[in-house]
Amino acid sequence: MQLTGGYPFWLIRDGLLNSYPKLLNNTETNTVIIGGGISGALTAYYLINAGIECILVDGRTIGLGSTSASTSLLQYELDVPLHLLKKKVGNENAERAYQLCGNAIDTIIDIMNDVGFTDYQKAKSLFFSMHRSEKKFMQQEFVARKEAGFEVLLLDEKDLKNEYTLEAQYAILSQKGCVIDVYSLTHALLQHSIKKGLQVFDRTSVEDIRYGKRPVIKTADGFIINAKNIINATGYEVVNFIPKGIVNFDCTYAVVSEQAPEQKPFWKNNIMMWNTDDPYLYMRLTKDNRIIIGGRDERFSNSFTRQAMLEKKSKQLQKDFNKVLPHIQFKEEFTWSGTFGKTKDSLPYIGVYKKTPNTYYALGFGGNGITFSIIAAEIIRDILCEKSNPDVKLFSFDR
Repeated sequence: MQLTGGYPFWLIRDGLLNSYPKLLNNTETNTVIIGGGISGALTAYYLINAGIECILVDGRTIGLGSTSASTSLLQYELDVPLHLLKKKVGNENAERAYQLCGNAIDTIIDIMNDVGFTDYQKAKSLFFSMHRSEKKFMQQEFVARKEAGFEVLLLDEKDLKNEYTLEAQYAILSQKGCVIDVYSLTHALLQHSIKKGLQVFDRTSVEDIRYGKRPVIKTADGFIINAKNIINATGYEVVNFIPKGIVNFDCTYAVVSEQAPEQKPFWKNNIMMWNTDDPYLYMRLTKDNRIIIGGRDERFSNSFTRQAMLEKKSKQLQKDFNKVLPHIQFKEEFTWSGTFGKTKDSLPYIGVYKKTPNTYYALGFGGNGITFSIIAAEIIRDILCEKSNPDVKLFSFDR
């Protein structure tokens, strides 16, 4: 599946950061991780630190799947607001999912510090509405987050105008969040883990898997990997390994402005902003004072259609931006698109799948893919280390 289109900003800015070999021989290991994006890199970090021998393989050059197209906002908010998620999965499960994502933000900051990665900034998050009719909706969401233990403030039109020059009616200000370059972080994690014994092979496609007590992987070049365990961190390409139906695919679009390091930041405190509209809009800043805006999702049909819509979507996103921040002139530089998946309850799939023994899944579907990847890595590490984890059932395939 072609997961990206256009010119993803992080790939343009960073380029090909590291080179990795292609697997050209038969080999054996304890655990094979399939997928070299952020999910695979975080899983490898956890397993290597737990003393588990690992090989990681990816069919592409490392990081060039969905990871390169990410706009890299770290938020605890899921695709479904907390008070609505409670109706889908129950109060306890909904609160726990949100709290785990909140904890994951703190955890990934600790991990970035551990591997010496500095291209991140802590940032508050503003969830806003442009419509007075959504007053009750925002109040309910504020109460739900407050009850779940999050540090939040409810802001009105006057607050938003004075503090952020934002044309909106209501907003929930959350204290916890972070903005990063997830493409660069993926490489940093892998380089750190390689020093501890991880083997990484890119351009190594998996052609076939024989599941059993000791799974066997066959690559497209005909080489064999014997392993005790397989970790599937292929993200939206998981449909190549298990039956369809667990996830629906959408296309999302993003555009980044020209850099303006000579100017003051476009808005206060480097805050992340996203709204309740359908189609939604989200915004963030980069270190060199660019604006990234994204949204305008469409159901994924094929890569050609997604690519053909880039120019139209870019114009729509800029128009959306001008409605809420009309005083800021946005000068487009790069536009791109990415494919992502949504589950029915907005939760990821993590852990075992009964039809594929000794294979575990780290599938961070939805807008919270990075924080979900932290949760997945922790759960899978605990399973392989035979430690109990109270959250296994929450994200299981049979929930």
